Amino acid sequence: MRNERGADRGAESGQRAEPDVPGVDDDALQRCADEPIAVPGAIQPHGALLAVTEPDLAVVVASADAADVLGTQPASLADVLAPADLDRLRTGLAGDLAELDPLRVTVAGAELDVVVHRADGLLVTEWEPLAGAEQAGAAWHRRLPRVLQRLSAAGTLEELTAALARDVRALTGFDRVMVYRFDPEWNGEVVAEDRRADLEPFLGLRYPAGDIPAQARALYATNWLRLIPDATYRPVPLEPATNPVTGRPLDLSAAVLRSVSPVHLEYLANMGVVSSMSVSLIDRGRLWGLVSCHSYSGPHRPSYADRVAAEFLGRTASLLLHTTVEAGEQGRVVAVAQRQAELVAALGRTPRAPAQALTGGTPTVLDLLPAAGSAVRLDGRLHLLGSTPPVDRVPGLVAALLAQGRLSTDALGSVVPAAADVADTASGLLAVEVGGGRGNFLAWFRPETPREVTWGGNPYTSTTVETGAGPRLSPRRSFTAWRETVRGTATPWRGHEVAAARALAAHLTGSVLQRATEDDRMAAALQRTLLLDALPEVPGVALAARYRPSAADVVGGDWYDLVPLPSGRLAIVLGDVAGHGLAAASVTAQLRHALRAHLLRDRGPAAALRGLGEVIAALLPGELATAVVAELDPRTGEVAIASAGHLPVLHATADGVRLLGEGRGPALGLLDEVHYAETRLRLAGPDRLLLYSDGLVERRDVPLPDRLDALCAAAAAGSEPDALLDDVLAALDPPDTDDVTLVGLGRT
Repeated sequence: MRNERGADRGAESGQRAEPDVPGVDDDALQRCADEPIAVPGAIQPHGALLAVTEPDLAVVVASADAADVLGTQPASLADVLAPADLDRLRTGLAGDLAELDPLRVTVAGAELDVVVHRADGLLVTEWEPLAGAEQAGAAWHRRLPRVLQRLSAAGTLEELTAALARDVRALTGFDRVMVYRFDPEWNGEVVAEDRRADLEPFLGLRYPAGDIPAQARALYATNWLRLIPDATYRPVPLEPATNPVTGRPLDLSAAVLRSVSPVHLEYLANMGVVSSMSVSLIDRGRLWGLVSCHSYSGPHRPSYADRVAAEFLGRTASLLLHTTVEAGEQGRVVAVAQRQAELVAALGRTPRAPAQALTGGTPTVLDLLPAAGSAVRLDGRLHLLGSTPPVDRVPGLVAALLAQGRLSTDALGSVVPAAADVADTASGLLAVEVGGGRGNFLAWFRPETPREVTWGGNPYTSTTVETGAGPRLSPRRSFTAWRETVRGTATPWRGHEVAAARALAAHLTGSVLQRATEDDRMAAALQRTLLLDALPEVPGVALAARYRPSAADVVGGDWYDLVPLPSGRLAIVLGDVAGHGLAAASVTAQLRHALRAHLLRDRGPAAALRGLGEVIAALLPGELATAVVAELDPRTGEVAIASAGHLPVLHATADGVRLLGEGRGPALGLLDEVHYAETRLRLAGPDRLLLYSDGLVERRDVPLPDRLDALCAAAAAGSEPDALLDDVLAALDPPDTDDVTLVGLGRT
């Protein structure tokens, strides 16, 4: 059967999420999640369990079949163990219990293997008769060194898992042995298989995460082996049902004989499996997969020794998983590392042009990883390479992914539903921040890659059945191959690819931050050269100035100047270049000197601003600035004012305070050629003029007209310029997020 669907979920590399189970009652799902599989209150009938206190070894909990297995209902272990065996047990209990297992004893003429562990304040002993257990024999165990050699010699994951399946089947005698690997969403895939010739192959089939619930996976992560010799068994209850030490059911998490979930037994029955065994595969502390063993013709119980050998093979393979997978990817890992080194070298050669180094050379950032497109956002500018979503969509997609704490996804439409329409270019997205989260990032895009998935039965047909305790899950009854085409997903990002992206971003972050620090230091030094060491002494004129840099230690574009002119007049200038940092400071220096040159021609403030506009158009295209120039004749008090987009000059007189907005022209750099107008006035004895930058009056939480009203209220005629500036700063209390510059003047 074939079906087509879109991706309904996605996961970042290394993270796992529980999938939804379509069509299943929520109560049934919750009952499945809450099923007490670690404390079933029963065991399987191929052995007996005695839980005893220490050191007296008195039995306080026993399985109902203890008398049948041991020939008596013991009150103490001394009732069933020979003195020599009892001494061996006591000696073993004083050391590592793992070295004691199994303790081979004879009880009522029958040989048994005893395994022990401690749980809930009791010593739990499990007694398994040798009779009825199949044994591989000494010949197989003599071959164990060659088996281990085959595993360690495997050069690929396929070779390792195939050898593991083959050797576990030869050891245990099951009809089918599969190696089952979990994906990031806990779905499983059969990646290796060794089977009886007449059985249908399962290799390549996938099984949904719901087949092995979360609490079962948790037990697999701690217990390496689980055996069900006969899936048709009747559970043997424990007596009493509760542990007298805790008052709760005895914890059987580590018990070999632990009874399993009835739902799992039903699942095995639906598959036609009579006996099963599993060995966990754990890669660096995380459940990677299972060695799953099935028998169909009847009950099957490998001996304890053979099961220990199978577990040993699983543990050995687990240790080899990481290095084997890495060996298979070594070529790709080396290639990515080489391109990463080349990009880092390019950044080192052009530290002040990182975007050019990443996008304009060979290799580019797109070449770092297998991807169809990439994006670089630095200093507010976005650069795209290859096939990407539209330029206006890229920042939002990256921000949405990073906001969820993810670096990568192979199903972006599932993580960010608004991205479903860009699946053809961005089903896969890997993004890393650059420069401390200032909006800079590196990103790579992979297009949708429709793929066919073959499931062992339709994974969406799980149903519920009603029981006396409420609804519960009922496992699927059909395991016929069921195929579907999955859309909306891309090739998953590999771990070394994510690591390479993060490493490049970290190097770029260091470079950007170092460059920013150097730029700020250079800009601060440059701007200090633009500030006057002392105000000029002009007879009949009182002058004052204040400059307060941003508390963020980011140099702005404010500047002021006082230029004595050949005619005897005095030009007072205040300007503001758009931007911050070294670039703004360097432009400020150029504009200051250019404006001085035009002012010294002594043709008036309007002509000087027009000339400065021509300089920007010819030499600094794209730069923007505002400026205001007031020319004062100290002898007469006449003032001519021209403004290029700057805030209005404040004029304080004995009659009140007003803002001079007349004749204000466009900012410098907006138009190639502008004729500015001039406003003229005469300063009387108590009159004062105040020129200021936007840092004084602009606040996000207060409208500009209100701030200008506050400025007028704070200014008063008659105050000396120094006092005037101090009063204004105190009254307006401007935020320290921007530079603040003020120049005040009056006649004396």
